[in-house]
This record gives sequence, structure tokens and C-alpha cells, in this order.
Amino acid sequence: MAGYGKIIPVMKKENLILTISTIALGLFVGMSSLFLSLFLTFIEEGFLHFKETPLRPIITGSPNDARLFSVFIGGIIAAVIWWILRTKVKPPVTIGKGLAGENMPAVQTILHVMTQIFYVGTGGSIGRELAPREAGAMIAQKWNNLLNRLHWGRLSKDDVALLIASAAGAGFAGVYNAPMTGMFFCVEVLFKKISIRSVCVSLPMSVIAALVSSSVRGTEPYYLVGKAQFEPKFLWIAIFISLLCGIVGALFRKSFTWAESVKPDNYHILWQLPLLSLITGLISINFPQIMGNGRALAQFSISTTGRNFLLVLLLGAVAKYAVTVFTIRAGAFGGTLTPSVAIGAAIGAFIGIFIFPYVGVPIWQCALLGGCSLLAASQQAPLMALFMVFEVCHLNSMALIPLGMGVAISVAISRVVLRKVM
Repeated sequence: MAGYGKIIPVMKKENLILTISTIALGLFVGMSSLFLSLFLTFIEEGFLHFKETPLRPIITGSPNDARLFSVFIGGIIAAVIWWILRTKVKPPVTIGKGLAGENMPAVQTILHVMTQIFYVGTGGSIGRELAPREAGAMIAQKWNNLLNRLHWGRLSKDDVALLIASAAGAGFAGVYNAPMTGMFFCVEVLFKKISIRSVCVSLPMSVIAALVSSSVRGTEPYYLVGKAQFEPKFLWIAIFISLLCGIVGALFRKSFTWAESVKPDNYHILWQLPLLSLITGLISINFPQIMGNGRALAQFSISTTGRNFLLVLLLGAVAKYAVTVFTIRAGAFGGTLTPSVAIGAAIGAFIGIFIFPYVGVPIWQCALLGGCSLLAASQQAPLMALFMVFEVCHLNSMALIPLGMGVAISVAISRVVLRKVM
């Protein structure tokens, strides 16, 4: 027994602190994601009078003016809050700046995060996934500050950045019950370093966050898809869909990057965002799928069965693209992941309807491939995109082959397009 300690060395103090932090942040971020999910449900029920489910991802059967007034009033309230946050107090800090060491003020970040969820809940055309990521990053930063104040140990600058990036990914995992996606968002998009250390921190944190949130919200899939297996003949169709979605995804990335760079940081948000919200509401009178983060349009595309919907899919993709970009341009904050899936799914379903009579490939598979490919291109994150669609749809392993090929092609062509238009 005397040599036992030499065989199994005692865990280094910094590794012990990192392990404890991983577990603690997984719990805290999971609770944060759960709260934001419940808050979204509360806003949807209060403003739109419906409860979002996979079978009913958007409000239907209600008076048209209910949707119009919901998003319009939501736009006015959100505009006022964001105007105050941008001009009257120290503004919220982005995740990128938080990773670089800039302090993320707690009160402003919480208000900023909740306003994003509020606006999406009233029908604003923007992704909801940025909010839990920002909340997770802020929680991790405050946790590190607590460690330093209590003198429990000081982590290296690289480990602090890893915790913040992991917590941001765990925020996504908690909302969508997608731990692999949360891990890949950390190592591929934010931390940009895939190593044993980064995976051993980010993956367990995302798993814990997902378990905490799903213990209350359940584990049902985010998108409902068919049961048919992906067949080899689909690979040829996947090439064409992913090429097209790679091009559109690159343009979408360029568009929302431009929108972010020119959004108002003064009183102009007080009229621009309500105006865009009014436009969103007017479109929703005849096409309610335009509202929200894109789940409704994506599910509509996945469930499409015939040529009667060709024009609707085409107009839906164009409208979601334009309204999302100009919502960001008008001053809104939010994600672009789920809007990317929605646009790509509509394009994929559009193509699938044409080819179905000739090859018999299910339209939902084309929609799914389109959503996954456009997401990968718009975010320049192939692994994150692949596993996001895989996890939220509860697919089997055979789906990884066509989706993986589509993601690879779309990212490759998107980088060529981005070099041409940058």
C-alpha cells in the first residue's frame, strides 16, 4: 500500500477545481436553461394564447389580429428595453468579449437574455438559442470570480475561457436537450480548440445541463420526422441539395453579419424594431410560420407532402431569410441557428417535391438535409450542425452518412462563396 500513491497520483489542484466547476456549472446552467424555456412558454401562452409542442409549433386557429398585435407590442417593449441597455447603462457584453476577459455585467446580461426570449415568445423572427448561451457564459464568468474571491484556487486564462465557452454550449444543450451539439458548439465555434481537455470539460457540462432541463421539460424531439431509412440513392440527391444550401447559407451568413454591423445603437431602434415587428405581424396573418425562431417553418417543410405547397415553401424560405436579417438590422438580438434550419428545410423540401415522383426519396429527408446543410454553411461549423439536427430529431446512426456528406459539401462550397463576396 505504501507505493499506491505513486501508482495513482493525486489529482492536480487545478484539475480538481476544473472538475468541480464542470459539475457545478452544468447544474447552474441547466437550471438557467430550464428557466428560460419555461419563461418562453409563459410568454407564448400570455401573448399568443397557445402552448408550443412538436405537433403544434406555431399558433393556429386564432384571430389574425392576435398574431399581429402580439409581435407588434412585443417589438415595442423589446425596443425600449434594448434602447435603455444600449444607451442608459453599461451595455451587455457579448460572449466573444467575455471570452477575451471583459466583464459581463450580471443585471444587464440577465435583462438582455430575458428580452431575447420575450421577443421570440411574442413572435419575433429571430433564434432563441443566443439567450441561453449568453446566460451560461455569464454564469461561468461569475463562478470564476467567486473562486478567486474565496481563494479556492486560480485557473489559467485558457481554462477560464474553456469554462465560459463550455457553459455557453451547455446553455444550448439545456434548451434543446442536445449535449453533443453543446460540446461541439464550444470546441468548434467558441473555444476553437478540440482536445481531450476541452472535450472532457464541455461534454460532461452539456450532459448535466441537458439532464437538469429535460428532467422537467421532457425529452421529446424538437422536430418530428418520418421513420423511413436513408437509402444509398439519397446520396446523389444530397449532393445537389447541399450545393444549393451551401451557397444560400454563405449568403445568409454574409447578410446577418452585415445586419449585426449596422444595427442601430441609438434611438433609431425605437421605431425600426417596432416597424419590422409590424411587418412580421402582417406577414403572419396569412403565413404564421414566419413567426418565432423558425421551428414552425422547419416542421411545416418536414411535414410537406405534395406539389400544392411548392409556392408556399419558396415564399417561406425567402420571407424567413429577409425578415430574420432585417429584424437583426432593426436592432433585435438573437440567434441564427434555428432560422438557418428553417430556410434550409424549406429549400430541401422544395427540391424533394420535384424529385419524389422519379426516385421515391421521402420529402422529409430532403428537408432535413437542407436544414442541416444550410446550418453548417451559415455557421461555418459542420460538426455542430450535423449533431444538432441528429440530436434534436432523434435520428438513428444511418442518417449520419448523408447528413455528414451534405454538411461537408455545403461548408466547402460556402467557403468558396464567402471568399468571393467578402
